[in-house]
Amino acid sequence: MDWMNQLGGILAQYNGASAAPATSNVQEDFDQIAGEAPRPALADGLAAAFRSEQTPEFGQMAAQLFSNSGGQQRAGILNTLIRAAGPMIVSQVLSRRASAGGGGLSDLIGMLGGGQQGQITPEQADQIPVEAVEEIAAQAEKKDPSVIDQVSNFYAAHPTLVKTLGAAALSIALSKIAQRQQTS
Repeated sequence: MDWMNQLGGILAQYNGASAAPATSNVQEDFDQIAGEAPRPALADGLAAAFRSEQTPEFGQMAAQLFSNSGGQQRAGILNTLIRAAGPMIVSQVLSRRASAGGGGLSDLIGMLGGGQQGQITPEQADQIPVEAVEEIAAQAEKKDPSVIDQVSNFYAAHPTLVKTLGAAALSIALSKIAQRQQTS
C-alpha cells in the first residue's frame, strides 16, 4: 500500500468527510489520488459517491458522465448498462424516446428489441440522448443494484471524467478511499 503512505496526508483531510468539500482543493487532491491509487480503490470511492444520499440519483450522475464522455466511453458505459438492464428494457426506453422525437434510433431499437445482446458502437452511442441514458441507468439500478459497482469500475479507468461530477461527489469518493486506507 505504498501509494497510501505517499498520499496519507491528503486522504487524512477527507476521513469522515461528507459531501461538503473537506478542502477547496478537492479537484487537485482527486487528481493526485487518482494518479496513484489502484483502480479498485477509485471504483470503491466512486460507488460510494453514486450511492450517497448527498449526491444526485445514480441515473442522473451516470447521464452526466455519459454527456461528458467521448464515443468510445459512451459505448462502453451503454454496453455495461445494457448487460445490467437487459436489451428489452433499453429498447423500451429508446422506443419511448424515439416516439417523442428522438429519431435515428430505429436500427438500434430493432437490434435490442429482438433481445440481441449486441455491442453498441461509438457511432450508435452518440445518437442516444442523455435523458435516455439517465432512464436506462435508473432502470438498470432497479433491476441489478450491482450495476453501480460495474459503472464505478468502468469510470475508475477515466478519472478525468469523474471530476465532472463536482466537488461533493469527489469529497465522498475521497472519504471512502480514506476509510479504506484506515482499514488496510
